[in-house]
Amino acid sequence: MKDDKRLKRKVRNSYLVSTASIALVLFLLGSVGYLLTAALHMSRTLQERVPVTIELSDGVSDELRAELAQRLAAEPLVGTMIYSTKEEKLADGDFRKMFESEIEELLEENPLLDSFELTLTARSEESEELGAFVARLESWEGVDRVSYPAMMVERLHTTVHKIRFVLLLFGGALLCISLILLNNTIRLAIFSKRYLINTMKLVGATKWFIMKPFLASSITQGLLAGTVAAALFALSVYGLAETVPELITAAQTRDAALILGSMIVGGLIISLLFTLFAVNKFVNMQSNKIHLY
Repeated sequence: MKDDKRLKRKVRNSYLVSTASIALVLFLLGSVGYLLTAALHMSRTLQERVPVTIELSDGVSDELRAELAQRLAAEPLVGTMIYSTKEEKLADGDFRKMFESEIEELLEENPLLDSFELTLTARSEESEELGAFVARLESWEGVDRVSYPAMMVERLHTTVHKIRFVLLLFGGALLCISLILLNNTIRLAIFSKRYLINTMKLVGATKWFIMKPFLASSITQGLLAGTVAAALFALSVYGLAETVPELITAAQTRDAALILGSMIVGGLIISLLFTLFAVNKFVNMQSNKIHLY
């Protein structure tokens, strides 16, 4: 009787340990995935705020200006576009603050030029494509010069690529390590029942009959682990949103919902597949070698 209770307690403990292990691994993977998506959203936001100024030649006709606006609107790298006349620039309060006296007293005429103020799309992260875009703009008729913070853009792209590489490397390493640990954890849980599997084989049970209760239990275990991991992740995201609400955007909320669903599905798949492989190994193992494993 005591041996039976001890055996049931060990089986229950191994089940709880493997379930907790799956839940924690899913939580870690989900957190890394969320950090990666947040970093990508932030880099995309920074890239889309890079200002590009296209100054037009003095005396450009309205027809040519309208044609330039139409060509810019058709460019895939252009996010937003605002046209500013030189009179509007001269009347800007921030611009006039740079001078101690009225600018009209210093200059006889307005030295500024009409211009288009652009922001770029995320496609501008490719330096070659951005350089070709700027060179193409400079060759257009009516364009005097194109200016943008080239050094800042280069540093931004370099930093974004480094962050993306580090996160992908870390996430990939964590995924591999986690899958190995989960595989060993589940196999150890099945290992404690190897003699039961062998006994069922000896009395003539079919392979599917032996595997069916283990697979059913793995489905429940995977769903439970995925739900626990999703709950932990949801609490973490909620706490982050309450602490720093400006960091949580609508896109990140949508990504968080996808990660939550992936945790539950991932827990189910991981538990089911690893249990299938482990049980299949013991079912196919010869009876006289079961103690050698």
